[in-house]
This record gives sequence, C-alpha cells and structure tokens, in this order.
Amino acid sequence: MDSGFSSEASPPASGPCRPVTDYRTRWSGIQRHHLQDAIPFAQAREEILGILKGKVVVGHSIYNDFEVLDVLHPGHMVRDTCTMRLLSRLAGFPSERCTSLKILATRLLNRKIQVGRRGHCSVEDALASLDLYKLVEGEWESERVQQCELKDDDAAPREPSVASSNHYMQDEYWPDDVIPDSQ
Repeated sequence: MDSGFSSEASPPASGPCRPVTDYRTRWSGIQRHHLQDAIPFAQAREEILGILKGKVVVGHSIYNDFEVLDVLHPGHMVRDTCTMRLLSRLAGFPSERCTSLKILATRLLNRKIQVGRRGHCSVEDALASLDLYKLVEGEWESERVQQCELKDDDAAPREPSVASSNHYMQDEYWPDDVIPDSQ
C-alpha cells in the first residue's frame, strides 16, 4: 500500500513523520493546512490508543485505519459495517459483497455522504457507520452471541454489554466545526 509519504527528508518536529507527497484529499479530506502544526504521529497514535482501549470500535473497512495506525484491536471489540452481511442484504446486494459506505448510507439511511470535491469527512463517515450499526445492532449482537455459544469457549473474552445506547462513544472527540449540518 502506497502511503503517499516520501522518506527522503528527516521528519518534522510536528505533523507527519515524512513529507507528504499526496494528501489523497478526495478520500481523506485532508489538505495541506490540516497538517500545519499537527501533533507528531507517535503522539497522535498514543492518544488514539488511549481512547480506544476497552472500547468497541464501530467503523467501515476499519481494518484500513488499524493498519495505518499499526494497531491490533481485539476482534471481539470491532464492529465493521463493511463485513456485516445483513447490511448488504438490506441494501439489496449479495451478502458476500463489501458494499461501500456511501451506497449503504444512501440506501439504508437515506443520507448522501462523500459528495463534492472536498473529500470524505471522517466525522460524516463515522456517524454514518455508527447509524448503520444502530440500524442492525440487535440482530448483529444476537448473531455474535450465538456464534460464541456455538464455539462454547469459556476462555473467550466477553465484550461489553450492548444492551443500551449508553455504550456509544461521546461526541466530545468530534470538534463542532467538522460535524456536518445534515444530521
């Protein structure tokens, strides 16, 4: 995977580890000014690890984010809407297909995301992923419990209770200026 970084110059005191040669704004939403005076990657990674510790992480194709961060989050603590077969089926696709977040949001949430030239908004994507999860949460979690019971593995770690919406991460981590108005 090409990270878009060049390794020729020494890393700056803040921001990315190496000079950025392609911001991939269309997909990342990141522009040059976003990385000016940014905290160093290692510090950002440690802060992210602290936030994620002990939490169920909901996202779409979240393995890409974990790979970039070099994070191995426990599988039983991950809810990836890309791999939830029920969502693909509800959207009218074969359950084996990993349907894009944009299509799932359009078909199941009646929400347009990832439009325009500014690129993806990570907050908008996160909200769409969380709302898709909420849409099928009961069935998804019941299915997970059944799978665990079938394995009959008492040594398997138990995930936090998801019986109520109180377990969702609070919006304190999402700056007001990046939350889309179209919620």
